[in-house]
Amino acid sequence: MDRDKLLSVVFFRTGGGNEPVREWLRKLDQQDKVNIGRDILAVQKAWPVGKPLVDYLGDGIWEVRSQLKGRIARVLFIIDGDEMVVLHGFIKKDQRTPKPDLDLARRRKRQYEG
Repeated sequence: MDRDKLLSVVFFRTGGGNEPVREWLRKLDQQDKVNIGRDILAVQKAWPVGKPLVDYLGDGIWEVRSQLKGRIARVLFIIDGDEMVVLHGFIKKDQRTPKPDLDLARRRKRQYEG
């Protein structure tokens, strides 16, 4: 990948045309959107990125780790060439990434790779 070029962000799209992560982001308050957007942009500009901003979860799935006011958000993604494919986003309530959230990202990854 050309380091002078940003990764493109692609939102996972369901068979019905919905973009679940975009819909989730729309429901957040403005400051949360700004914080998550800033973190995604940092990944776009500097990929590959490590902790504390990004962590590898296995199976080709990475997470953007965003600190919000009094809580933590995670955006799970894969890299496909010059694209950051955003699969799932959620507010984290536990220390570990919940298995259902990781399983959902894995299913969406398989659908995307189709």
